Amino acid sequence: MDISTKTHDAPPPPPQPRPAPAEQKRAARGATRPGDRIFLGLTRGSGILLLVIMAAIAVFLSYRASLAISKDNGNFLTTFEWVTSGLEPKFGIAVLAVGTVVSSIIAMAIAVPIAVAIALFLTHYAPRRLRGPIAYVIDLLAAVPSIVYGLWGALVLVPHMNGLFGWLNDYLGWTGIFSWDEGAPRAMLTVGILLAIMILPIITNVSREVFRQVPQMHEEAALALGATRWEVVRMAVLPFGRSGVISASMLGLGRALGETMAVATVLSPDFDLHASLLNPGGGTFAQNIAAKFSEADEFGRDALIASGLVLFVITLLVNGAARLIIARRKEYSGANA
Repeated sequence: MDISTKTHDAPPPPPQPRPAPAEQKRAARGATRPGDRIFLGLTRGSGILLLVIMAAIAVFLSYRASLAISKDNGNFLTTFEWVTSGLEPKFGIAVLAVGTVVSSIIAMAIAVPIAVAIALFLTHYAPRRLRGPIAYVIDLLAAVPSIVYGLWGALVLVPHMNGLFGWLNDYLGWTGIFSWDEGAPRAMLTVGILLAIMILPIITNVSREVFRQVPQMHEEAALALGATRWEVVRMAVLPFGRSGVISASMLGLGRALGETMAVATVLSPDFDLHASLLNPGGGTFAQNIAAKFSEADEFGRDALIASGLVLFVITLLVNGAARLIIARRKEYSGANA
């Protein structure tokens, strides 16, 4: 008989026994050793502790805010006053909400395009000998304290804004948004420019890391098709890093919304809404809390805490939106490249 025939007709080896489902789950968790179980407990406890702290903050803010809002003789959302002393307190967040949103929008409109341009320059245009020093300077800007930015803004930025304000008034004053009565330039536009400088390092650093993780094959494929360097950036780099840039912008927006000392140092606040961005006035949540907290009585502090609760909710919504963007498109991190 042929040997090949005997080999072909040999019975297959018996199947190996499969591990039980419980053993599979235990192996997948990696918690079979004491060290693994301890580390798993520590990490799980840290996550639970964070949730407990956030819940405690929310409960505290809600309780103290309810005490103040229940005694408010005005509408907390629409009143244009902030009088917390006396027998009939009347206060609202209308001016503060508008000022916070307007200053943050100005900061984002200025900072995001510049930050993306810097990140693209560092990753795709700058020579190697310049990338390190420029990145180092940007990192230093991120480490500067807020009060230092505020002092620089009050002593350097504000005195040099007269020329820009005059130019805007001459050519765009007819819109009403850029009309100027030649007062001190401690206005929302100045605040927005200062906030843009402060959030610029955050957006730049995150965007730079996103652009560095673009798959090399995407760029090489575009170059092989005859694309220029700008076309490579437009067709391969920007689409890949779009959600990452948006998430970086959300991080910068979160800082702009909650910035305190820099805004309090530069802005001349009041509780009137002004159509012009160049005239002093307006306010933000954080600036109002910093300015009034030390001189407020117990009820006044509860009112300030109520405004802080609104800022807390806005910040959570901004961070939640960033998380949703990341969850919808995770490939910007380069993990799936």
